[in-house]
Amino acid sequence: MKEAYFTFVSIFQKSIDMLQEIREQVQQRSIPFVPGQSALLVLDMQRYFLENSSHAYVPSAQAIIPGIGELIQEYTMRSLPIIFTRHVNSAQNAKLMVKWWKESIHEANPLSEIIEELHVSNGIVLKKSQYDAFYDTSLEDILKKNRVNQVVICGVMTHLCCETTARSAFMRGFEVFFTVDGTATYNENFHLATLLNLSHGFATAALVSELLTSLRNDGN
Repeated sequence: MKEAYFTFVSIFQKSIDMLQEIREQVQQRSIPFVPGQSALLVLDMQRYFLENSSHAYVPSAQAIIPGIGELIQEYTMRSLPIIFTRHVNSAQNAKLMVKWWKESIHEANPLSEIIEELHVSNGIVLKKSQYDAFYDTSLEDILKKNRVNQVVICGVMTHLCCETTARSAFMRGFEVFFTVDGTATYNENFHLATLLNLSHGFATAALVSELLTSLRNDGN
């Protein structure tokens, strides 16, 4: 079930191939990326998913860290909103998460912490309890307060929290840019299925490098 479909060596070409496949199968929407109207959402980049000693380890996740780091740097330089999510559960808010996964991520667990490679001091950290980063959080209020119209989604897992949040963002009127090589999950089939489905009805699939180029050429 798990595979390292992204590695530090393969991620560049693999993500280009994926994007090409998406664009061959799904009609692209002509929605331009406007950096100054966007926020960066970094979902659940926690030790629970990033350390190979954890049973929830995502083998491809290590390869997406450098690209996410570059996006954080560019958003920081331009004083654009960055929101990190940290998935933690309690007995009161877990709902079906425990029934489905047979366990929960408690806040006291060191593995619930966001990895040190990503500098959370440059953004806002939101705790969430479900796949959807909008559910029972202040995310929508934060975005509206900052006059955000577009969100860039990266993090883990592609087909769970990232996909659910992308759909939720769309339903709330935010234009979604979903990173092909800035998200990761357990295997390529899950990853590609999400990209195809979201590209059809909810989001624009994009390479991290494309977004970085737009940010650097924005002139702000």
